[in-house]
Amino acid sequence: MLKRLEGRVAIVTGAGGGLGRAHAIELARHGARVVVNDLGSTAQNVAEEIRAAGGQAIAVVSDVTRYADMEAMAARSVEAFGQIDILVNNAGILRDRSFAKMDLDDFRLVLDVHVMGTVNATKAVWSQMCAQSYGRIVMTTSSSGLYGNFGQSNYSAAKMALVGLMQTLALEGTKHNVRVNCLAPTAITAMTEGLLDAQAVEVLTPEKVSPGMVALVGEDAPTRMILLAGGGSFECAHITMTQGIYVGDADTPVDVLCEQLDRVQAQVGQFVPASGWDQSKHELAKAIEHAN
Repeated sequence: MLKRLEGRVAIVTGAGGGLGRAHAIELARHGARVVVNDLGSTAQNVAEEIRAAGGQAIAVVSDVTRYADMEAMAARSVEAFGQIDILVNNAGILRDRSFAKMDLDDFRLVLDVHVMGTVNATKAVWSQMCAQSYGRIVMTTSSSGLYGNFGQSNYSAAKMALVGLMQTLALEGTKHNVRVNCLAPTAITAMTEGLLDAQAVEVLTPEKVSPGMVALVGEDAPTRMILLAGGGSFECAHITMTQGIYVGDADTPVDVLCEQLDRVQAQVGQFVPASGWDQSKHELAKAIEHAN
């Protein structure tokens, strides 16, 4: 097997079990020295498992929702291994309930763990990665965020927020060779137990997702990719923009728009914007075209 990550140092949050454990072990298999983060003793168990297999790993027990903890984790990583090359933001929780019945404390908690937890960990390593002109960061998004899922309004909001965070950090990190991507996994873990049937349990294992994670953190990794992974299958999601229509100075622009919403939604000629400015550029170009 090609040791794609030889000499690299990787941090994985929420790595005491499930996807995080699979990610940590796969990183170690590819030669990375791994910092295993989680809230409890499970982090130490995974680090010991990696060392027993001949890899290098340390455990850091800390809470992603506390920025001071993430700063201390980054400092411990540099102390142990001299650098930080890879961050896999994996820590997460579920508090599923229909929106009508959801307690707002549960909504805030899910946002705090997924969004601010990712922000805290990323902020703690960002300066280090920029200074060394090398970094690979993975945000864990979800098809629930990309496409919605009944009973997961809090989780969906958090996971889509991470896509927006990835889009901007990928742009800001380009000049420093810091590449940022999203991984949308499908796997049976303690967090998703009971949500899928028995056949899915056999097929959708965490270990079949982790190769996708490795592809996003290597030397030749892409940036701004939303990679979907599950059961050994891999796909890519895009946030696109349609060509739309121009109503300009129509006497009743709302009437025109409402009558032609199907054309606005038409996917023929849609494109992937390079940045948020592409919307204004596209709309300005259409206005100028119709003015001439």
